[in-house]
Amino acid sequence: MSNEAKKPRISERRRFFTDLAHHAGLGVMGALLWAGYAQKAKSSPLTLRPPAALEEEEFLKTCIKCGLCAEACVNRPQNIDKETGRPRPGTLKMAKAQDDVTIGTPFFIPTEVPCYMCDDIPCVPVCPTGSLDIKKVTNPETGEMDIRMMDMGLAVVDQNSCIAFWGIQCDACYRACPLMDEAIKLEYDRNSRTGKHAFLKPVVDMNACTGCGLCEKACVTEKPAIFVLPRKIALGKPGAHYVKGWDKKDQQRVSERVNTDVTTHDERSKENPMDYLNKGLEF
Repeated sequence: MSNEAKKPRISERRRFFTDLAHHAGLGVMGALLWAGYAQKAKSSPLTLRPPAALEEEEFLKTCIKCGLCAEACVNRPQNIDKETGRPRPGTLKMAKAQDDVTIGTPFFIPTEVPCYMCDDIPCVPVCPTGSLDIKKVTNPETGEMDIRMMDMGLAVVDQNSCIAFWGIQCDACYRACPLMDEAIKLEYDRNSRTGKHAFLKPVVDMNACTGCGLCEKACVTEKPAIFVLPRKIALGKPGAHYVKGWDKKDQQRVSERVNTDVTTHDERSKENPMDYLNKGLEF
């Protein structure tokens, strides 16, 4: 008897349920894979994008994940390390499945490779969709691209871990900054503990910092005490009830606000402020 003859025949009913279970398993696996992909549809709010990137929501709508910006970055003229004479790795990475970034979109991690702020900003002009908007880095007066207009984030100093705030002399971030004495300045402060030494504290100018991350890469502490965050996170946002008295647009915003008859007055508001402040004091 042949081997084929020895094999038990599978009934049509059994085959139906076997195929049903097989396809159901594939469906579940597909759903799990899609769920994992969907989670990557929105990048981490800490993601740092290339210079001149649009706001994140618009950037994700317009970026076609072509990789031309990353290619231009790695092939940039200023890619040669002056100390070793060898090419440096590209700053921009195209996100993969294991990254906490929307798959296929460009981003960078300063502690790995910062932005070297190339004079010709090669990553921006090659963008075919405008998700990297060349107008954002073009000086309107000269019509030329200006590295001072680059905006990838804002450097933030953790005073608790920065050794300069301990009184140990360190200016690594200051010296690494391509806009020295503009984006990062050293603030002299007297050491009241010893009365003899001075602190040299790094202070970031939010209006000059481009978020290149060269300071973060240069930081000597195990976990960088200076690090780049997207501006919206680094700067926060004041409440809508705060008004900039010197800003006419902000004053206009308040004047157009609908009166909701909300008040913060209570019984204590009726008291004389001086009586309240002097309460419990005897003269």
